[in-house]
Amino acid sequence: MPRFRFGGRLLGEANYPAPTDGGAGRRFLRWLAGIDDGSARPRTLVRPQSGLVDARGRILVTDVGRQAVFVFDVEAGLQVWERADAKAQFVSPLGIAAGPDGQFLVADAELARVIRLDGDGNPLGSLGREVLKRPTGLARDAVSGRLYVADTAAHDIKVFDDGGRLVATLGRQGTEPGQFNGPTHLAFADGRLFVSDTLNARVQVIAPDGAPIAEVARRGLYLGNVVRPKGVAVDGQGHIYVVEGYYDYLLVYDAGGRLLLPIGGTGHTAGKFFLPGGVWTDAAQRIYVADVFNGRI
Repeated sequence: MPRFRFGGRLLGEANYPAPTDGGAGRRFLRWLAGIDDGSARPRTLVRPQSGLVDARGRILVTDVGRQAVFVFDVEAGLQVWERADAKAQFVSPLGIAAGPDGQFLVADAELARVIRLDGDGNPLGSLGREVLKRPTGLARDAVSGRLYVADTAAHDIKVFDDGGRLVATLGRQGTEPGQFNGPTHLAFADGRLFVSDTLNARVQVIAPDGAPIAEVARRGLYLGNVVRPKGVAVDGQGHIYVVEGYYDYLLVYDAGGRLLLPIGGTGHTAGKFFLPGGVWTDAAQRIYVADVFNGRI
């Protein structure tokens, strides 16, 4: 069984204390723990939703309350990306995924499109205009270059190539395997797409062509069952992480879908959650949870 311990929190400028002695390792721990010098912190997470860790070790977080993407960089400091294009700001940024050539892709539910950004947050255009109704979760298969978009209002998963062309639509509204009802968060791992089929109270595992494979979590009355699944992620060892938004838990399953343990529960202290949203992992096997109403990661 995996072992977990609380590693720290991300809040905003609170994670960038005044320089102190103690070496790089101690500085990193202070940064992750959010220990500051008590100064004003105007750039702070409000309602974080999803995130990723890029190849440079930066932690990118979408925030619908701040209508922006926060970039936590140990070396360069905190950045806040607000522009969706030359004329518009983000309105409701939710899902985020790494794109080709160092780009980032951000699903804005209210703008009803997926925004392309370069590695410095500069807008490069968008995809899905007049095709997507309410895009939320994103996942990209780096091998095929396919981008999977959870279109919550359309109750399906739309698939785009790197050129922004719609190449497939997976599923339709319904309760059968391979059908969806308000899908939200996505993850792609080991050639499989994990879908938080939120209003059907389950997490489905499907093939890239939409064929149903399995269910990891489903509606029920016991610990390990879900009511409102949100974020979903898979780590390098095959463990599956599912955010249960209704009861404020992070549920951990093995690769076969068997519950290993719950983490969290409702609260405001370290390790507790209040309406958590997205979850993601990094190469160091750290797990990040968007603790939405606590305004933190």
